[in-house]
Amino acid sequence: MDCERLAMTQLQRLTITAAQQAAQPMQLTEAQRHYLCRVLRLRAGDRFIAMDGQRCWLATLQADLTTALCLEEWPMTTELPVAVTLLIALPKTGMDDIVRQTTEIGVRRIVPILSQRSLLNPGASKQARWLKIAQEAAEQSERQFIPEILPPQDWRSALAAYPDQRNQPAYLCEARGSYPHLLTRLKPPLAAQLTLAVGPEGGWTEAELAEAVAVGYQPVSLGARILRAVTAPLVALSLVAAVAELQA
Repeated sequence: MDCERLAMTQLQRLTITAAQQAAQPMQLTEAQRHYLCRVLRLRAGDRFIAMDGQRCWLATLQADLTTALCLEEWPMTTELPVAVTLLIALPKTGMDDIVRQTTEIGVRRIVPILSQRSLLNPGASKQARWLKIAQEAAEQSERQFIPEILPPQDWRSALAAYPDQRNQPAYLCEARGSYPHLLTRLKPPLAAQLTLAVGPEGGWTEAELAEAVAVGYQPVSLGARILRAVTAPLVALSLVAAVAELQA
């Protein structure tokens, strides 16, 4: 990689909307202008990477400092080669951290679950907050995609929707019982998509476990120790990421 290309890969990221990208030059919001000009101290003509959650572009700040121009679509190689959907039973605390850290690791979609042992039932403002956290984490970790954050849904609805393709691998992480370790089930080459389900404090109920198995989920262990609800999804996703990137 030449020096110019290397420098391009180290450019700062900015999340934009699809509507902004469609109108060239794109009009920057006040928050975006503040971030580019005040926080990053970019000047007219400086370049950055604009990302709308699905695609990225090499962009340049215009002379008026209120608009930017997308120069070309920018190929990215930072995404996991497997798209992971995470079904996460809402924990009592720590959902912000789960969203932030799983985004950094590479999750593609997060589905908050209202399980039988969940204590929270957050409203739309929480979903908006989680999306904002995911956007910031995606920028920081230099991702191409911003994870999709779905509204909270009940367990049966989630099982009916995910996995969204037949024969797609789906793993239910369960702390109790004699189940094979998740790592033993991640045999290369991995499927292009897979689903992970992680329970709340206290774990899944027997009924929830049976319902998941009935639709094809494979119960797996994350090790001999009992992990906190905010730790388990990070361990599970890290195992998938390690196997996926080693096979790439």
